[in-house]
Amino acid sequence: MSESTNNLTFSKYENSLKPAVYIVGAGPGDPDLLTVRGQKLLAAADVILFADSLVPEQILDVCRADAEIIKTADRTLEEILPIMIDAVRSHQSVVRLHSGDPSLYSAIHEQMQLLADANIPFEVIPGISAFQSAAAKLKIELTVPGLVQTIILTRISGRTYVPATEELATLAAHQASLCLYLSARHITEAQAKLLEHYDQDTPVAICYRLGWPDEKICIVPLSQMAVATYEEKLLRTTLYIISPALLPIIGRSRLYHPEHNHLFRSSHKFRSSGVQESVGENCRSPLQESTMKNEE
Repeated sequence: MSESTNNLTFSKYENSLKPAVYIVGAGPGDPDLLTVRGQKLLAAADVILFADSLVPEQILDVCRADAEIIKTADRTLEEILPIMIDAVRSHQSVVRLHSGDPSLYSAIHEQMQLLADANIPFEVIPGISAFQSAAAKLKIELTVPGLVQTIILTRISGRTYVPATEELATLAAHQASLCLYLSARHITEAQAKLLEHYDQDTPVAICYRLGWPDEKICIVPLSQMAVATYEEKLLRTTLYIISPALLPIIGRSRLYHPEHNHLFRSSHKFRSSGVQESVGENCRSPLQESTMKNEE
């Protein structure tokens, strides 16, 4: 943990933590990218269950010395759930630590349903997803005005079925910034589907184990995506970003342009022409209109 993390005070938090299951997103791997809320919960919890194949143990450095830490990579839901339920019923707080953000490919739906059925209180704490971490590492914006304004998060069908309406080739037709999860084992098929709509020279960022000590990131043309994956022997924990945003960008957005005005800033054009005052006089809220009528 960073020095700033170690300096956080958790004692008051620990005393106020209610017996419940806290489903925490650990982020992509870097302990410093864990949210402050997640750090506080880990530091205070009595029991921590974590997916040790996906979450680095360094993230647990902030945990109490007397906390019970349980690895879950080799356990089924039928083994994990009773541990959480029994702990909460024994008036203990439980952190269920997942990689990335719990809202994406984390299989928390069934956990939440079963916890609710057992009348066990639970809370979900978001985390940084791999696609966000990758964009930061690559120093890119995935939504570039005039180039791409849509981000698609998806996977290819494998052991988990993807609905026909979300088939990869169909999504590729949008030519958006497409973030492909859980697909390294099927990368030849994925590449073929993407090439139905993306140009073969479209850049692809291959991101392996983001935030881990053995992290790898490389950018290749779409036509080389499968070959690069096989050469690096990538089978899991790999994210692919297929996007024109990876190309050199020329131009700028309108948001901070001097001629662009919005609610919090008038444009330089308005300021120099004196239009600002007339616009302000003609734009009133319903409350202002009502007040003026009453005054008349």
